Amino acid sequence: QVQLVESGGGLVQAGGSLRLSCAASGGTFSSYSMGWFRQAPGKGREFVAAISWSGSSTYYADSGKGRFTISRDNAKNSVYLQMNSLKPEDTAVYYCAARTAPVGEYDSWGQGTQVTVSS
Repeated sequence: QVQLVESGGGLVQAGGSLRLSCAASGGTFSSYSMGWFRQAPGKGREFVAAISWSGSSTYYADSGKGRFTISRDNAKNSVYLQMNSLKPEDTAVYYCAARTAPVGEYDSWGQGTQVTVSS
């Protein structure tokens, strides 16, 4: 079972940047697809970005295209989300997730890190 711990959240002004990190332990990180999701107050959890096990493929929700960049360092068992040009609507708890099987749902989740963007 893989454990995931997010960090890097905080309070930032609109237009600012944050870099979220997710450290994994246990399991075989380099074989997992990884994703970032977020949940704003009163809303459901939504997909933000994903990256393949090798890092060669990345995917983004329309809301983050051109502003967010997902990356990973398999040597450090870590995945990152660089967020630029942040908007108040990006305010949410951000979760890191792992898909430990070749197909299927994300099955391991971190505890989340709060991102608050002030206008």
